[in-house]
Amino acid sequence: QVQLVESGGGLVQAGGSLRLSCAASGRTFSRYAMGWFRQAPGKEREYVAAISSSGSTTYYTDSVKGRFTISRDNAKNTVYLQMNSLKPEGTAVYYCAANPLTLRVGLSVADGYSYWGQGTQVTVSS
Repeated sequence: QVQLVESGGGLVQAGGSLRLSCAASGRTFSRYAMGWFRQAPGKEREYVAAISSSGSTTYYTDSVKGRFTISRDNAKNTVYLQMNSLKPEGTAVYYCAANPLTLRVGLSVADGYSYWGQGTQVTVSS
């Protein structure tokens, strides 16, 4: 079992930055790939970024490449999402999720993730 708790959301003006954190419980954090997803009002949940279990490889959806950075600290059981140059369309609830790599699906696929946090609200004003 892995429990995930996100923090760091808030209200920011367009062009600003936020850093989200996701703290995980349990001693097996380093075995999981981790991902960030977001869901805007009235829209489906969408993939944002993912990172391998070791942290050596990162992946991003095209709309955030060059602006967002995902990282992890396995000693602290924490994954981060640094978000720069935020845009109003980035307004959403952001979720972190843990992927045990037991399904043969890509890290952008939500079905591959077994554990989810409760989400943190990010609001970007124009």
